[in-house]
Amino acid sequence: MVDYKEILRLSSMGYSLRQTAASAEHSHHTVKNVLELAQKYGVEWPIDDNITNAELEKLFYPERKTAGKSYAEPDYNYIHRELSKKGVTLTLLWEEYCEKAYANGKIPYMSTQFGDKYRRWAKVTKATMRVTHKPGDTMQVDWAGGTIPYYDSITGEEYKAYLFVAALPCSGYIYVEACTDMKQENWLMCHVHAYEYFGGVTRVLVPDNLKTGVTANTRYETQLNESYRKLAEYYGTAIVPARVRRPQDKGLVERSVGFSTTWITAVLRERKFFSFAEVKAAVSERLEIINTKPFQKRPGSRRDAYFTEEKEFMLLLPKSPYEPSVWKQQTVGNDYLISDGLNKYSVPFDLIGEQVQIRLTKNIIEIFFKGSRAASHKRLEMYSVQPIVKPEHMPVKHLEYLNCNADEFKEWARTVGKSTEEVINHFLSAGSVPEQGYKACMSLTKLGKRYGKKNLEAACERMSAFSSTPSVRTITTLLKNRKEQDNPIEKTDNSNKYGITRGAAYWKKGGDGNA
Repeated sequence: MVDYKEILRLSSMGYSLRQTAASAEHSHHTVKNVLELAQKYGVEWPIDDNITNAELEKLFYPERKTAGKSYAEPDYNYIHRELSKKGVTLTLLWEEYCEKAYANGKIPYMSTQFGDKYRRWAKVTKATMRVTHKPGDTMQVDWAGGTIPYYDSITGEEYKAYLFVAALPCSGYIYVEACTDMKQENWLMCHVHAYEYFGGVTRVLVPDNLKTGVTANTRYETQLNESYRKLAEYYGTAIVPARVRRPQDKGLVERSVGFSTTWITAVLRERKFFSFAEVKAAVSERLEIINTKPFQKRPGSRRDAYFTEEKEFMLLLPKSPYEPSVWKQQTVGNDYLISDGLNKYSVPFDLIGEQVQIRLTKNIIEIFFKGSRAASHKRLEMYSVQPIVKPEHMPVKHLEYLNCNADEFKEWARTVGKSTEEVINHFLSAGSVPEQGYKACMSLTKLGKRYGKKNLEAACERMSAFSSTPSVRTITTLLKNRKEQDNPIEKTDNSNKYGITRGAAYWKKGGDGNA
């Protein structure tokens, strides 16, 4: 075998090609070729003692086969480019490299060889450190920095899914969940789901200083969000926020965030999702792979470590999961509707202009006014174009308008009489669609309230006797005339209608009224 190391050593000492060839006992052509390859691959003397001539030959001549085995040579340029992307690590690229090698019928290098070969090529070094924690003592939580895009299948509009990460420092067991946003409601629900996933509660909860959990965290005091505090009380855990600008206070979750970014966000970077449900399912699938993946330097996996070392030290879960609630204030508008941020719900119309308190849970929305519950609705999970309105919340006029439909008008006419029913049917069938007759039908119902159903039926019966095309105006006239006939004006003597009048005698000559 060519003594590559000796050639490089002699060349670094200033030996000429001829002198190097003579000293290393290789041909002039071989020495020249080795030095050109060393310059091409960036190999310079001194070289680490652990690097052998065989390894240098593999680097300089990747196309050569060793002992009849066909090894797949990594694409170092591709590796170098991919490592610049967020969340991509050498281990992830090694697994992808192995899959490609097997698909091509070649043998991949082991992960250590793969890493060593790349580091020699790119001269990159890394270091890690493991920290020991008490089992069942702490759960660290945070939002991951990376997001997963998904698209509307119809419009193509892009949305982002955010990752919530909870980590147990002792075993390294993690929980990751995809969310549509990083608002307080999702923040609280993710804690509930994490506790259910772990099957227990830790003594201490360590969040970052985000607004959804911590209102203020100074050197003198810590102010927690009220909803977050109630969640901690329900599960019997204590919230101890990480110190500001002290990531070492929750070191594992910082690494877990990076880990989940690598093994979830980066792994899914080539997939295209067309709904949030697809993203959530893919994240759950990747989570199971992460927690069951064997450790590199010790036996077992994160899940094995959790159930053997930590599970028994976890606090028991309550009998029923906590239902997080979020409180907010709103002023009721003229449409007597309030919003949960996604959909609109009705409140009693007499609260228009008043400020109300709204309690939001996953399934219920409650509206309070001056401490008393004024309304409640079942909360919708998906967006609804139409607001959710209860009839008892509407003013009378709005309720009447809501009841404007052909069936309601026909049902009302039956309670009045046959003639009224015929008139209503005529109004509903006279136009191209029944809705064109709603206004006339509504006017007829008002006449029934004003003059009484009996009088209305009589007027409609008389109307039908002399016309086949009834009208509201004619029926109104008949009702007015009928009322005047039922209540005639008393006749009086109009002889002295204009007061005291002078007779003809007064105007006789003299004007004194005497003959």
